[in-house]
Amino acid sequence: MNARRFAHTTIPEWKERYVQLASEANNCYLKDYYAAGMVAANTPVSQLPMVALDFETTGLNPEQDEIISIGLVPFDHQRVYCRKAREWLVKPSDSLSQQSVVIHGIRHSDLSEAPDLLHILNDVLPALSGRVIVVHYQRIERQFMARELLRRIGESIDFPVIDTMALEHQQLRQHQSWQDKLFKRPLPSVRLGECRQRYRLPFYHPHHALTDAIATAELLQAQLAHHFSPDTPVSELWHLE
Repeated sequence: MNARRFAHTTIPEWKERYVQLASEANNCYLKDYYAAGMVAANTPVSQLPMVALDFETTGLNPEQDEIISIGLVPFDHQRVYCRKAREWLVKPSDSLSQQSVVIHGIRHSDLSEAPDLLHILNDVLPALSGRVIVVHYQRIERQFMARELLRRIGESIDFPVIDTMALEHQQLRQHQSWQDKLFKRPLPSVRLGECRQRYRLPFYHPHHALTDAIATAELLQAQLAHHFSPDTPVSELWHLE
């Protein structure tokens, strides 16, 4: 098995950083989230408590778009804990565009009684606490969560993630033939569904937050089994950029 570290300029020790962030946070839910701590960088994947996280949003720009659905499920390298999965609808401040409704199928009527994100922070953040967050395409979850909290409580949030899209891209590049490199042929798709097909995982309908979270958890389990040793430290997996 072969796994190369991502080319980060620096990899912070998140266990120590969470102690610092807990002392600096003002919001009680955010302070409690950081106080729950983060695993050390040398923790092997076989001992990682993880939670797969997925958002549905009104668009792809965190500066102007909003979260409208959150799905998450805790898991480890061998088991997905579906009974502990959680899902929330979140009411946006603006009306939905027709294009976004077509993509995720969430309608205005579905959100009419949904709470604002501020009112479910006391549920969402504890469900993430103490676990490494796993996503497929980290810019959505990290940037949207940071921006949404900044809008509501005046504080952002910072956390490491394991990005299954980035891991898959890394593996595809490592195993690309010299002919493909020579002729600059594009790599296969790293969309969630196509990644799952390569590991012969079952098809799930996309663009549903909880289903995509479960799909991401299963994908990481497959990636770990195929490409990494159980002793691989988490610092070789989490993605920061």
